[in-house]
Amino acid sequence: MVTHTTTSVVTIERFIIEQERLHPEASGELSGLLYDLALAAKMIASKVRMAGIADILGATDHENVQGEVQQKLDVISNEIMIKALDHGGRLCCMASEEEPDMIPIPEKFKTGNYALLFDPLDGSSNIDVNVPVGTIFSIVRKISPGKRGTMEDLLQPGRRQVAAGYVIYGSSTMLVYSTGQGAHGFTLDPSIGEFLLSHPNIRTPDRGKFLSVNDAYEAVWTDEVKTLMRHYRGLEGDRGAMNVRYVGSLVADFHRNLLGGGVFVYPSNGKSPRGKLRLLYEANPLAFICEQAGGKASDGTQRILDVNPTELHQRTPLYMGSKLDVELADRVLSGIATAV
Repeated sequence: MVTHTTTSVVTIERFIIEQERLHPEASGELSGLLYDLALAAKMIASKVRMAGIADILGATDHENVQGEVQQKLDVISNEIMIKALDHGGRLCCMASEEEPDMIPIPEKFKTGNYALLFDPLDGSSNIDVNVPVGTIFSIVRKISPGKRGTMEDLLQPGRRQVAAGYVIYGSSTMLVYSTGQGAHGFTLDPSIGEFLLSHPNIRTPDRGKFLSVNDAYEAVWTDEVKTLMRHYRGLEGDRGAMNVRYVGSLVADFHRNLLGGGVFVYPSNGKSPRGKLRLLYEANPLAFICEQAGGKASDGTQRILDVNPTELHQRTPLYMGSKLDVELADRVLSGIATAV
């Protein structure tokens, strides 16, 4: 007699529905928005997979608002995100790292109770060499009066996020998101075109083994940052040496550290005194995920999610990952006792 062992297959749609049932007051609007984001992720994943055999690799002749030359897949991914999400009646407005201003919902479409901020293709400078890239998104509730969204809706501190997540396009495509009840990961099964729950309730170790930092900027780091790096490398204090792993694609570095334990560090420096990473499109959503997984995120002086944004493309230093490693950064950078 053959005994068949069955396992429960949980699609992202089923998971979202089950989460929604925990909140009888839910309207379903946020759930619908998450479905739309999963669809956009599948569409971008398809484009990324085809990048090597279609004429969509390389740079365009245009720069984005950050002054960076836009990659062709940047432009395509940005368009996919906008077109997949502007007509569903769930958003009041959007903002993209690739766009200089707020993206309004076209007048012909209904609006909803949420605002979306996103980086359509993070790490795109690595596309041509086949390094993993990703999409990052942040969702906040509409707080302005009227039906149409305003800058007030977009310029909210990260602690007000109702959901956030990222997609990594690597050896497999994986979507990780949180609505404030833990961080959960879904892997795309290309044979059926569905995101399946593969990493429920992700928990990152309190102390990590990986250090992700761009050492090319060491010459322009402050003395405090240099001291912190000596701690992470086991050259000072008793923290013990970490393994340096740096891809240069934020989503890829963060994803590895989230699962394996580690800290991602991008301090301010002489060339970027305000930091380089974008608060609203990168730091806030990933910090939200990180905290939901038991980690921490700081700008070196305060919790990232408590920073009050003043501009759409605001930059920030970032120390994010395993709790004890970020707490060490806060102590060293503030000049408080450094031993751990």
